[in-house]
Amino acid sequence: MKLATINDGTRDGQLAVVSRDLKTAHLADGIAPTMQAALDDWSFIAPQLNELSQQLNGGRARRSFDFDPAACMAPLPRAYQWADGSAYVNHVELVRKARGAEMPESFWEDPLMYQGGSDDFIGPTGDIVLAHEEWGIDFEAEVAVVTGDVAMGSTADEAHQQIRLVMLVNDVSLRNLIPPELAKGFGFLQSKPASSFSPVAVTPDELGDAWKGGKVHLPLRSTWNGKLVGHPHAGVDMVFNFPQLIAHLCKTRNARAGSIVGSGTVSNKDASRGYSCIAEKRCLEMIADGVASTPFMLFGDTIKIEMLDGAGKSIFGAIEQKVVQAEAKRSR
Repeated sequence: MKLATINDGTRDGQLAVVSRDLKTAHLADGIAPTMQAALDDWSFIAPQLNELSQQLNGGRARRSFDFDPAACMAPLPRAYQWADGSAYVNHVELVRKARGAEMPESFWEDPLMYQGGSDDFIGPTGDIVLAHEEWGIDFEAEVAVVTGDVAMGSTADEAHQQIRLVMLVNDVSLRNLIPPELAKGFGFLQSKPASSFSPVAVTPDELGDAWKGGKVHLPLRSTWNGKLVGHPHAGVDMVFNFPQLIAHLCKTRNARAGSIVGSGTVSNKDASRGYSCIAEKRCLEMIADGVASTPFMLFGDTIKIEMLDGAGKSIFGAIEQKVVQAEAKRSR
């Protein structure tokens, strides 16, 4: 089934079931008020949501309405936890190679992961509001999963059983703030503003054969200012699958229902498939020419992130955003 959160003016929005073709939706107010409420009691709530989904897809839902991604908040407008991995080690290797640094062999065996801010996510069509272009504004196209309760010390197989939903992410990065921040030795903070998510989150079974081995086996498309710049395959070159990433997160602590775990920038060794973030393109330029020529995003730039099924139909709906200067937005 496909789920979304409709913006009703409240902090957490209203849970809705969305049709498979993303054309209609139905509020789940008689079942669960919010996405988090559904996740908190998933074994009881999910079958009821699934029944509503079947009615909606069969044309039998009595209070359906046209689905509008612009009316959506992030599927989880705020979450108890947002932990982003770096499962596509090719991306990490390129970044280090571009600056002449060796990559530790342990990176192929032990995932990289950081914990981002989860109290304020952006909806799928919300503006990326920032104060300065000089910060080095970059998009990062990723896949993420939402978990149920995962106990500390869970194995990857155990973690796999707790994957509830799959969705897309734009993990915005401010590249020129990252080096001085990491040099402090305490990780990302100001260089990682609010992330945005696809209009719809789907249960893994909705992906059919594309969900196997704890990975999504489909290309992820990034369109920057109307130009397709990347369509790397999310199931290729993913060194750590989602169950492994969740198990890594839970080595020393529990992850509670509603935790979001990201894949990191989707990246393939085959450079002909393009890129899911500008930094990777710049790294390839540095390696080839000694200088990065592709600029980061500017105010007014747009980014669209989407994943299509084998028939060319959108699965999650699209993240479609514009970069807007903070002062200009406040003055309207």
